[in-house]
Amino acid sequence: MQEIAALIGRSYSILMQSAYAQDVLARALPAMTRANPDLVASGTFYVAEDAGSLVGCGGWTFAPPGGGTIIDGLVHARHFAVEPERSGTGIGRAIFERVSNDACAAGAVRIQALSSLNAEPFYKRMGLDRLDLIPVAMGAGVEFPVVLMEGPLFLS
Repeated sequence: MQEIAALIGRSYSILMQSAYAQDVLARALPAMTRANPDLVASGTFYVAEDAGSLVGCGGWTFAPPGGGTIIDGLVHARHFAVEPERSGTGIGRAIFERVSNDACAAGAVRIQALSSLNAEPFYKRMGLDRLDLIPVAMGAGVEFPVVLMEGPLFLS
């Protein structure tokens, strides 16, 4: 669990620098980089390793982040992160393909993601389209803009 939180922390703090103001990141990252124990233990959260080191993670749930209404056939991408120096090497794609295959097998046909601004091109390459730009509350006085994206699932 600590290893996952550390990976998410490294990934988000470095890769999001180009898309968000430093003061916004400083206030939002502590809430965003905590590994969710229920998600990690869900059986729908995956990690990628290379030579014994964690290099990527991500998963899916039927329930939307933070709770809410479950919509039949719709799943939600959750806590995707890649080691910053490994960004663009196919690790995120491999995890997304696993998510897609497993979610399809569970009856899902569409996937939503709350994407950071810098991750929008990744999700676009995975077949998701922008639905909206929304602020997400990250604690007292911190609104973090994210892109709500959705697209079809596919078997690879």
